[in-house]
Amino acid sequence: MYTRNEEGLLNNYATEPAVYFAEYPSPEQQQRYALQGAIAVLLVALTVLTAFAVS
Repeated sequence: MYTRNEEGLLNNYATEPAVYFAEYPSPEQQQRYALQGAIAVLLVALTVLTAFAVS
């Protein structure tokens, strides 16, 4: 999509995607998110503990 001003210059605009509402995650997705969060917490804790042990 584009517009043209009075001097004849073009101004391009990006096409906008269709808008939709997000769906609530299923119980399986919620469990997977919880597992991913737990793994992330363990990884960060291990990294911090390793940094303290090395220093």
